[in-house]
Amino acid sequence: MNMLKQKYQALSEREQRLLLVAAVAIGIAIFYFGAWAPLSNGVEAARSQQQSQQQLLNWVEDKARQARRLRQSSSVGSGFSGSLTQAVNQSTARYNIPVSRLQPQDDELQVWVDEAAFDEVLEWLKALEQMGIVILQVDITEAGTPGMIKIRRLQLGMS
Repeated sequence: MNMLKQKYQALSEREQRLLLVAAVAIGIAIFYFGAWAPLSNGVEAARSQQQSQQQLLNWVEDKARQARRLRQSSSVGSGFSGSLTQAVNQSTARYNIPVSRLQPQDDELQVWVDEAAFDEVLEWLKALEQMGIVILQVDITEAGTPGMIKIRRLQLGMS
């Protein structure tokens, strides 16, 4: 340390001032690039992420409100009188859905379809929901023919 002090004192007054200014500038640069910039970037990234999460939350809440409205309007709409099995049998005949198996379970009904047209299945499921039948669970896979699907398991219930 003494050696550095001696070298500093050996410099002219102008060189000493220049060295002090350079040391201060280097200190400020180290502080800015080592601490301030990373913290500032982290805060900005957190704000950006928070805004995108807030937008996502608003979107999900809006879609949930829409779903509740649709569910209420469809359950208030055209219901059916009878059992789930009757409703499924009548609607599958109307939409040309070949049901391979029906299995009632308490207040629910499980349905299997070997092969049906995708568009007809969508219309059929929409009609079931309009009748107040709720789709609790569905497992769909594509069939060998383009545009055709298999319903491995469709679980229906009442709303």
